[in-house]
Amino acid sequence: MTRAFVFPGQGAQTIGMGQALAGAYPEARAVFDEVDEALGEKLSALIWEGEQDTLTLTENAQPALMATSLAAMRALEAEGVGIEAAAFVAGHSLGEYSALAAAGALTVADTARLLRLRGQAMQAAVPVGVGAMAALLGLDFDTVTEVAEEAAQGEVCQAANDNDPGQVVVSGHKAAVERAVEIAKARGAKRALLLPVSAPFHCALMQPAAEAMAEALGQVDIARPKVPLIANVAAAPVSDPTTIRSLLVEQVMGSVRWRESVLDMAERGVTETWEIGAGKALSGMIRRIDREIATHNIGTPDEVKAAAAALNG
Repeated sequence: MTRAFVFPGQGAQTIGMGQALAGAYPEARAVFDEVDEALGEKLSALIWEGEQDTLTLTENAQPALMATSLAAMRALEAEGVGIEAAAFVAGHSLGEYSALAAAGALTVADTARLLRLRGQAMQAAVPVGVGAMAALLGLDFDTVTEVAEEAAQGEVCQAANDNDPGQVVVSGHKAAVERAVEIAKARGAKRALLLPVSAPFHCALMQPAAEAMAEALGQVDIARPKVPLIANVAAAPVSDPTTIRSLLVEQVMGSVRWRESVLDMAERGVTETWEIGAGKALSGMIRRIDREIATHNIGTPDEVKAAAAALNG
């Protein structure tokens, strides 16, 4: 049985996530404490008792989701299952940072600070209202790429997230993305809808954020991960720290090639995935990409215990 551990991205955040893990496992609680210390604020209080709107702000959601994923990973380790139980790690957008921290390539403190900066830089790159993102359902990636090119009309409009065979997200200038929605409907999309996001992620408008991340990542030590990372923009395994650093910069403006990443894992023999952290969005995508892959979730103490029983067996 070849498995991959996968780590969720933005959108999975909910108030209260990880709190039961922190209550059940001191190792999980320590992750939240470490993130609080690294950021110089009680992010854990926001995650567990705050307002959903505040948690959803990109600069908060990114480190919060990472903290929850790492808390689940530490709980799993406390039950005797380490990262080496997986052949690969992968994460969706910010989840790539969680994956690298789980695999020992980045420290939790460095990851928290990088994600806070990444969230702030992505938000600051484009004034609110200038950009947008939209999910186009029922069209394949190549068709959406054509739709985005047709919609651009001198503005930015790109296929940003290739999530699964029937869900591709476009990103760019608001007017161009709105044109893409209408073109997609005319092309037979089942649904095409603007997303409630605060900035147009994973497109050329993120150039200032990419520059900020290049500077920040240049000041952080990246170790060789204990298991290879299937990188978002490469959809292939990487382990070299220098390559990882450059791909993390590229990822800010580049497409999240999740569908191809899952297909690559399947080709390398992965037969099951364990989604570690908040939500179950990735498991749903994976099932739509390859029904042969068994999906599991690790986000609660009960799920940790069930995973440990299965993976220690």
